[in-house]
Amino acid sequence: MARTATGIDIGLRTGKILRGYTKGNTFHVTDFCIASYKSKTIEAGWAHMDPGFKPTFARVGLTGRDMNIRYTRVPQVPDWQLRNLMRFEVEEIGDQSGSEVASDFNLLPAMPEIEGEDVVLLAMARESLLESHAEGVKAIGGTLDAFSPSAVALYNSWTHYGVVEDDTVLIANIGHDNTDVVISRGPDLLFARNLSGGSRLFDDAIAQRFSVSSAQAEKLKIQVATLRPGAQYETPNHERASRAILGAAGQLLSLLQSTVLFCKSQVKIGGLKIDRVLLCGGGAALDGLPEYLAAGMGVPAEHFDPFRVVDTSALAPEAASELDGYKLESVVALGLATMASDPDAYSLEILPRSLARKREFWGGTAWLVAAAVFAVLYLGFLAFHLSRQLDQVEGDNRILATRLDRAVRVHNETEGLVARNETLGELADELQSLAGSGEQVARFFAVTARELPGDFWITRFSSAWGYDEELGVPRGGDRPIVEMKGRAREGTDSPAVLYEGFLNALAEALPTARMNSSLSPTGDSFSIDLTLYAPPVETTDEVAEEGLE
Repeated sequence: MARTATGIDIGLRTGKILRGYTKGNTFHVTDFCIASYKSKTIEAGWAHMDPGFKPTFARVGLTGRDMNIRYTRVPQVPDWQLRNLMRFEVEEIGDQSGSEVASDFNLLPAMPEIEGEDVVLLAMARESLLESHAEGVKAIGGTLDAFSPSAVALYNSWTHYGVVEDDTVLIANIGHDNTDVVISRGPDLLFARNLSGGSRLFDDAIAQRFSVSSAQAEKLKIQVATLRPGAQYETPNHERASRAILGAAGQLLSLLQSTVLFCKSQVKIGGLKIDRVLLCGGGAALDGLPEYLAAGMGVPAEHFDPFRVVDTSALAPEAASELDGYKLESVVALGLATMASDPDAYSLEILPRSLARKREFWGGTAWLVAAAVFAVLYLGFLAFHLSRQLDQVEGDNRILATRLDRAVRVHNETEGLVARNETLGELADELQSLAGSGEQVARFFAVTARELPGDFWITRFSSAWGYDEELGVPRGGDRPIVEMKGRAREGTDSPAVLYEGFLNALAEALPTARMNSSLSPTGDSFSIDLTLYAPPVETTDEVAEEGLE
């Protein structure tokens, strides 16, 4: 029978503990508990946990600023050499951050776009974070198995219990302060990341709009706010709260879009295209969020419920009811328990230095004894067959020398092809940019023709490549920028109101646009600078790098 294991996902608002085992293709949940609270530290979160059962073989999820996931492309080398490469990189990062860092790595599945190299997923966490979690596990009577990134646990929930097809899917677990994101192509993991930002964005937006506390803002978010397109507002508070969270929803959308771009740059898959978006976590329960993200990303978006194929019959009725009510929040805990229970699951196991040394000692001692016995036997066997093997080695050496010459020729030809491909790639980028400039002009004119007030007219229009710091286009990173100047008929009623309405229509029709605008004090002239191609805000990478500084 498979090992019964526990998945633990502790955040600053809720703590989830799920225990069970994998049998065949089914995970059987035997125990579950969840605690809701408000804390500022992980230690305070653990203080609220009282599972009522012993969480043995506990796999604890890691996310937030003290945990970092990196991607490294390396030549296909033996395991021992790969371990050394990763050890050198972790030591360098630890020296730069000035703190103790624990880590683990695993190879991503082979990708047809990458030949001759492996892509390594390297996860690192501060020892102080691991110690806080380890003390928490000990305080509730549990035994620690390992720590794993919550994003990797999310990936295991998807591959074990999701409807996995051949398309490319983005799965996001939206917590209060952090969002864990996975991109999977079919069953293969392409990208895993922990982002800074979650449902707190919506709470802060409502708190600022209504001038209320965070707790009251959270209640308003749950009770009256919606992102559902075309929603009918029953009261003014419904409308005010819903409009207040639009900016936060845009930030979350930008995080997910930036994740796709970052995946392309890190894993070097330029043609990556998302086909579906799946949402889980407490923040995903916001009314209308799937529909909003579907419209923003141009692909279907829906909630991810892995518990439809999980056996919960062994749970007590009260625990089963709790799990049913908190399914979205418990996806990561399910993935953690699956990793700890299923030896075939894709996994990263980060261990504190003290625990790693203990396991290395006990495992290494037994191995050394077995190795010594084996060495004695092998030396006798080797001495007996050495003379025969020498002739065979010399023959193999001649064959390998011939193969080496052929491989060198192929390598030189390949380098020439690579250089040619780089040239063609630069040309393709240039052609794509030109096409994008034309599309920008067409989309801008379409909105202007439809929305420009009748008493306004255009006096000058241009589209040119350039830079504009205010639009987020830095010097040297030129992008196509549209410039329009216009006037209003003399005596026009409320030109400022008409102009503001026109700007709002532009912003709604072109949600990804960066725009600068101005209206003369007399209201008789105006100007608009706009681009759809400003570089995205580098939120995900900066947060990950700052987490270990």
